[in-house]
Amino acid sequence: MRRNKRKLRAKRGASEPQPVPAWRANALYAYVKAFLSWTEATGQSAATTGTRERALWRFIEWADERSLDHPGQLTRPILEAWQRHLYLARKKDGQPLSPSTQQTLITALKAWFKWLARERHILVNPAHELVTPRIPRNLPKVLLTVAQVEHTLSLPDVAGLTGVRDRALLELLYSTGMRRSEAARLQLPEIDLERGTVMIRQGKGRRDRFIPLGQRAAHWVARYLDEVRPKLVTRLDDWTLFLTDYGESYENNRLSDLVQRYLRMAGIAHGACHALRHACATHMLEGGADIRYIQVLLGHAELSTTQIYTHVAIGKLIEVHHATHPADRNQKSGIRDQEDPENPSAGAADSVAADAPKAARR
Repeated sequence: MRRNKRKLRAKRGASEPQPVPAWRANALYAYVKAFLSWTEATGQSAATTGTRERALWRFIEWADERSLDHPGQLTRPILEAWQRHLYLARKKDGQPLSPSTQQTLITALKAWFKWLARERHILVNPAHELVTPRIPRNLPKVLLTVAQVEHTLSLPDVAGLTGVRDRALLELLYSTGMRRSEAARLQLPEIDLERGTVMIRQGKGRRDRFIPLGQRAAHWVARYLDEVRPKLVTRLDDWTLFLTDYGESYENNRLSDLVQRYLRMAGIAHGACHALRHACATHMLEGGADIRYIQVLLGHAELSTTQIYTHVAIGKLIEVHHATHPADRNQKSGIRDQEDPENPSAGAADSVAADAPKAARR
């Protein structure tokens, strides 16, 4: 049954060859291809190479529409026009490109021009002084409570194969706070259930790290490995931990769709994998974890990136505020001072009497 579904899916995916975009005939295309080859040869990650590729293809398409086909034509005014184009561009839903998207596109362009200048394809680097958009440090949009997370984790139907897999995946994301891309490419040898550890290889910035795996998450991952994965795997040489219904490794977007589906079932309107990552960090901070341990867990290169979670761990702040702020600390004693234990209305009567002369003066 499952094999037939895979064949049907492959058949549907097979389509007529797409026409080659006109901009690929642009001479700039060859320069970008050479730059991407250099990027790979210098040890940049596949994610970095892919991001640069998509950004520069987008630029070449824009340049081709304006009959620009040589690096020497790409002056600073031209690049500033591209930057304005990105600022004014709108997505399909009518929303502008986010500052982070604009920054990604401009950063890739600056890297390309730096390479063009190094290779003597241009005499002067016109992108050197381009200013990338500043990315605001916004708080996470979705702040899940512990109760919301627990409800979400309980939703998969663990009586079925996919339910056990989904529960294991949700538990893993919440327990470790790993990124969706890290979960998608996690391999069997990288998880040690006996020690309760996970090795994240080549995380963001190509950094490896060891992170702990909670006992409950380890239980569900072990159950998935025993009961489910052997029935999903189709290739003996496939070491990917989590497999789809078709025995394939998860793509990032499909992983987001899976988590998003359970969040919607729990009545949570927004968020996906990153919501569980945020929840992991926030709940641990509220539980008293040192922020430096959270930094290591999440794989942040800079502590400043992790510090945003100190602004959303509001539970501890509320507790400290109530315990230390004079207005809250003295509230009970102030009420006791105003009220007679045997005549609770006395305090209110005294207050009215005190205000009477003011009313007379008015």
